[in-house]
Amino acid sequence: MSSGDKDTWLSVPEVAERLALSPSRVRRLVEDRALLGRKIDGVFVIPGVLVMDDEPLPHLAGTATLLIDGGFSEDSALDWLLAPDEQLGTTPADALRAGRKSEVRRIAQALAV
Repeated sequence: MSSGDKDTWLSVPEVAERLALSPSRVRRLVEDRALLGRKIDGVFVIPGVLVMDDEPLPHLAGTATLLIDGGFSEDSALDWLLAPDEQLGTTPADALRAGRKSEVRRIAQALAV
């Protein structure tokens, strides 16, 4: 997935097609926090940046769980992942895409209450 997909939001059927999975399996990935999304205009969508090389973004589930267990809602965790972070110099999602899991998790843990 190219950086041009940074602002792309994908429906469950679109993610299912990209990942070669059934829509029910994609919904299970969302339940397991391997993917995060939200309803926009009544349709549940997933940020394209959270899909990498035809699979869910590596280390997203653990990072999302860390945030949510630390007091973030799923929406606020998703917002944090997509917003530029001064310490990272990029968004946490892009830092995870670049393999910077430890750095992202360190910051997430400091933010968790």
